[in-house]
Amino acid sequence: MVLTLITFLVSILLNLGSNSLMAVLPLFSSLALLALIILMGILFDVIGVAAAAGEETPFHAMASNRVRGARQAIWLVRNADHVSVFCNDVVGDIGGTLSGAVGASIVFQLARRGFPIAEAILSTLMIAVVAALTVGGKAVAKNFAITRSRDILLTVGKLLYYLEKLGFNFGGRRPHKGKRRVR
Repeated sequence: MVLTLITFLVSILLNLGSNSLMAVLPLFSSLALLALIILMGILFDVIGVAAAAGEETPFHAMASNRVRGARQAIWLVRNADHVSVFCNDVVGDIGGTLSGAVGASIVFQLARRGFPIAEAILSTLMIAVVAALTVGGKAVAKNFAITRSRDILLTVGKLLYYLEKLGFNFGGRRPHKGKRRVR
């Protein structure tokens, strides 16, 4: 139920943002936004698959050597089911839906400008291109995510490390503020 609510809220925010941008962006920028949304879906798919394929062991040595992001990478692997659901299902499905909506908006922009191809054909081609880029990109990315999961998880771990330094909290740990007093 919570996941459904989060998905609902995130999709509203992303859709409102993309619709607002589509209203003011020229055609080339709309195509760039579409490519960015597809790329976001592929990138999050890579993170979700890497978390599911990753192993904890190499990150323990890194964490003991205080490598930035290693502790966060351990958290990603230990919570691979949640990370995978969020990255692959929540972000991936929202990205797929959003890319379809942006693609439809681009078709309407082209039709409104008198593009010489019929709207039905243009719509069919847009759906085919969006689906091919999304599915093809994710297929290629899955192999990369499985074979390079350690590097991917450490990179994402470093990003989470820096976000934690900015005050965001991942993994339920409270930020440490100075030395603890022993009574």
